Amino acid sequence: MVPLLPVFVYGTLLPGERNAHIAAQGGEFTVRPATLRGFRLFDLRPEGYPGIVPGETGDLIHGALLTYAPADWERALALLDELEGVDETPPVYSREQVRLTLANGEEVTAWVYVFALLGRLRQPDAVLVPGGDWRGVAGR
Repeated sequence: MVPLLPVFVYGTLLPGERNAHIAAQGGEFTVRPATLRGFRLFDLRPEGYPGIVPGETGDLIHGALLTYAPADWERALALLDELEGVDETPPVYSREQVRLTLANGEEVTAWVYVFALLGRLRQPDAVLVPGGDWRGVAGR
């Protein structure tokens, strides 16, 4: 059985972003600001979506923690897995457990979608996002 954990989002699934409606289709959830340490955020063009990969200890990703009601959790995770291409061949993202820090300093365990097509990141239109905040990317 898959552990019932909140999901850390950092790009198009953030509230107010273009895929936020997909997160909402999973059911009711609470949103809390959170950061993920040790990962790097890339802006993938022309696709227009982000990807994170493991980085250095000082790297930081800014995002939000979505905590679904237990009754909605499996449906939400299935929708998010489908959007992120977890079951495609090859997978676009993999869902992994990570430790996050909330705004109040509390550390929590959550799921996050890590970009799996590493060769794509070697192309010139995969741009490292300084500061690790997707909301600051111009022209998306």
